[in-house]
Amino acid sequence: MAAVTLEQLVKVYPGGVRAVDGLSLAVPDGQLAVLVGPSGCGKTTTLRLIAGLEGATGGSVWIDGRPVDRLAPRHRDVAMVFQHHALYPHLSVRGNLAFGLKLRHAARAEIRRRVEETAAMLGIADLLDRRPAALSGGQQQRVALGRAIVRRPKVFLLDEPLSSLDARLRARMRDEIRRLHRKLGATMIYVTHDQTEAMTLGQRVAVMHQGRIQQADDPTTLYRRPANRTVAALIGSPPMNLLDGRIETRDGRPVFCHGRLQVPVPEEWAGRLEPYVDKPITLGVRPEHLGLREKGDGANLPERPGGCFAQIGPVPFFAQALIEAVEPAGPDSYLHLNTGGQILIARVDPRQDLRPGQQVDLAVAPARDGGYVLIGERRHAPELFRDMPWSSAELWPTTRLRAEQLDLACQELDTWDDLDDLAGLNRLRHRAPHSRTAQLAKRLLNDQTHPHPDDTA
Repeated sequence: MAAVTLEQLVKVYPGGVRAVDGLSLAVPDGQLAVLVGPSGCGKTTTLRLIAGLEGATGGSVWIDGRPVDRLAPRHRDVAMVFQHHALYPHLSVRGNLAFGLKLRHAARAEIRRRVEETAAMLGIADLLDRRPAALSGGQQQRVALGRAIVRRPKVFLLDEPLSSLDARLRARMRDEIRRLHRKLGATMIYVTHDQTEAMTLGQRVAVMHQGRIQQADDPTTLYRRPANRTVAALIGSPPMNLLDGRIETRDGRPVFCHGRLQVPVPEEWAGRLEPYVDKPITLGVRPEHLGLREKGDGANLPERPGGCFAQIGPVPFFAQALIEAVEPAGPDSYLHLNTGGQILIARVDPRQDLRPGQQVDLAVAPARDGGYVLIGERRHAPELFRDMPWSSAELWPTTRLRAEQLDLACQELDTWDDLDDLAGLNRLRHRAPHSRTAQLAKRLLNDQTHPHPDDTA
């Protein structure tokens, strides 16, 4: 296995679109790191730069302590698992697993041993003679993982491999990937837009936005101490409530003010907040840290995430809110609350009798209990606001043929031509008619109309 280091990586597409903008990240040997962010933030492009499927405009990629920018994909010793499985339909499961090893001229006995070991590890030993069309979505994804595992690479790159599966199967496959990571002890970089997937899988999670990493940390720190609004809004389901307000001084101590909502700030924060007095600042509060005031002096506020409430005594900061919607969610209910035009979401005990149209008093848990965070531009780097209308996938022509299969070929063969359509395959086929790349191009072309009759790889 090997560590991966990205140093000021930049990728600019024609037209000036900066898909990756000065990205730096270190993934230690054996770590499962996750890149998470919205579509178009540069996640997949970053993965393709590591694999060598695209060339960087600037910066460098290091694998196992050496720069690999000048190495072809096959010489980087990485294996990539794609979003759409990228299985060769004319090959059996056995043929798909063995394909890369055959191209590397591995001995037949070694190929057979690795294929059988990998199939047993993934629970697909009884499927080796089936074609991909006869497999379920989960089985196809296991075969795609097996193609990567059988090669025993230094680094695994997984590009949203579970996005096409249903929710129950995704959860099962997440468990499978965690188990494989523990067993293999491999360095893995996993890309997803699903923050739940990122938080449950990653030992370290890097949040990306507009080509840059906004914060890279363990899942708990990301959740409790987001570095900026982008991280706060992305991590958590429902996301963190964000209120724009100002810091004012009341009776000699700082108070966050947002309309009628006033939140006293801990005295130990007073010195650090002096530069923000009478200036805009954002308060972020998780749904589980909002509570409803009951009759008397107390407030029902969460003691910990999970819908567990406790009476914690008088809390002096309340605001009136109107319940606009109640969403039952099993062990919890989510309230959509209108506080003078600002919609907040609170996570409450489902046993409370709450209905739309009710007026309630809203309370915020104290900051010392992890109830809220304050986000200001002096404390955290200002966010970037740059138009990024396209994801990296949408930058490719819509006629691009079997992109993931061709990317696999680029890893397994010594070429990385951009093949956009059938004409591109024909050009490659005739450029060197006796090369393995040309044979693969011919096979992919034939498969458009005539599935290959036999596994001849």
